[in-house]
Amino acid sequence: MHARQQHGRKALAVLLDPDNLDETSLLHLLALSQAHPVDYFFVGGSLVLSSHQAALITLIKAHSEVPVLLFPSHSMHLDGPADGLLLLSLISGRNPDFLIGQHVVAAPRLKASGLQLLPTGYMLVDSGRPTTASYMSGTTPMPHNKPGIAACTALAGEQLGLKLMYLDGGSGAQNPVSAAMIAAVREAVSAPIIVGGGLNTGEKVYAALAAGADVVVVGNHIEAEPEFLAEVAGVVASFNQRVLAREAVQ
Repeated sequence: MHARQQHGRKALAVLLDPDNLDETSLLHLLALSQAHPVDYFFVGGSLVLSSHQAALITLIKAHSEVPVLLFPSHSMHLDGPADGLLLLSLISGRNPDFLIGQHVVAAPRLKASGLQLLPTGYMLVDSGRPTTASYMSGTTPMPHNKPGIAACTALAGEQLGLKLMYLDGGSGAQNPVSAAMIAAVREAVSAPIIVGGGLNTGEKVYAALAAGADVVVVGNHIEAEPEFLAEVAGVVASFNQRVLAREAVQ
């Protein structure tokens, strides 16, 4: 992600929840991703009740060259032959279990796993309705209209050594993270910024990219409407083409 950011290239990640996908729907999505390129698959969810996360990742690896990153919400959610793991620290909340507690439990397994670990400052943002992530973590999301709080939180996370910043409206977000908040975080930190939640139109995806997001994440809307992948992949590709065109002129 850092290399792409340094070259001004935006990326698309598709978040896959093992509880919401069966083999047929996953294979359909993987086929679509061949025609409409995806840069990353994130795999995980707030619950992961099913036992087939590892099988799902194995299926992805058998049909795609796209890197697979675990998106865990608990130390139990570390199985599967993934390429790496977003090591999330919930810096927007004050629940010590999700700031460091789960990490302590997982540390020996992570060291032995061989996974690439990506220390990530995870920030939940109010999206207009309660989300599973805020409920399960027992934390209050950051106010949607307070970009300064997000900027200072991200800056503190970067000063603590976190390498990525993830602004998330949560699963089923009613509203996406605002352009003003993304821009404020972009100004505050040099780390790549991941933005997810509520990105259910091409216009919202473009707005997030234009505001400073380096990676946009789509999940629920892709599960409901897999053909949306064509639109969102097109938006990211078009944005990157504009960057290339500007560089060519310069």
